[in-house]
Amino acid sequence: MDDGKQATFGSEGELRTDGDDEEDGAGDPGPAENDFGEERGENETKCGANRYDVSSLLQKAVRRSDEEVAAWAAWELVRSGFAWNFWDRITLYVVEDLRAGHDVALVIDRYEELARERWSESSWEGRLCAVHAALAAARAPSSREASHADDYFGELSAERAAAREDGREPRYDHPADELEPGGRYDVAFDQHTYEGKALGRNGRFFRTHGARVGPEGEPELSRQWRLQSMRLEDREYVDEELARAVEPVDPDDRWGTDDEGTDDD
Repeated sequence: MDDGKQATFGSEGELRTDGDDEEDGAGDPGPAENDFGEERGENETKCGANRYDVSSLLQKAVRRSDEEVAAWAAWELVRSGFAWNFWDRITLYVVEDLRAGHDVALVIDRYEELARERWSESSWEGRLCAVHAALAAARAPSSREASHADDYFGELSAERAAAREDGREPRYDHPADELEPGGRYDVAFDQHTYEGKALGRNGRFFRTHGARVGPEGEPELSRQWRLQSMRLEDREYVDEELARAVEPVDPDDRWGTDDEGTDDD
């Protein structure tokens, strides 16, 4: 008689059914015992470690690109009933310890979705998803650039406030100190800002100054579209303006004087 269970193969090639995890104790933590048959503490994993220590080890393994340690820490947390803790922390590590611009966040999110919605966190499939997620994080380029930026900008703001109170110059300059028309970032004041509108800067200024990209410049097809679009507008551009609109920004002088604007006609 068909009992409705789905037969699958486990990671060792053994035949499994949907109920095997509960039967062999590998799914739901069940009795609060460690691997030695001793009663586990509130935050104790099955190997006898503290879950906070394992979670911290996981983060350090991701930072140091130690795949084996990261995989073990993920497996240990999940098999011990702390899958919720693992998925919460591994998601945080993506933004705290990995370099921006990589698709690892989407990969980990997908594994979490599979573990929680297709199967269950406590199933053997859930453990595999956790291990995959940990390996993906450990293999991604590590960087704490966002954390360092957050620390630096916060400390810099406090230093600027202290310097003003003490009547001295701050030890480091804040870019916003020059955020005004005519300053270093003059190009930012275009038709999208109140100051830019007051200066009479309209679409002409934006297209010939504010919309420029760098350092590689526009791809050829994008360059053609920009120039053809400008030629179709209801204003006339001289050749110099057309050339400026698609000229790459100088990587050694991104905010240089050649991009200091003048009032539009």
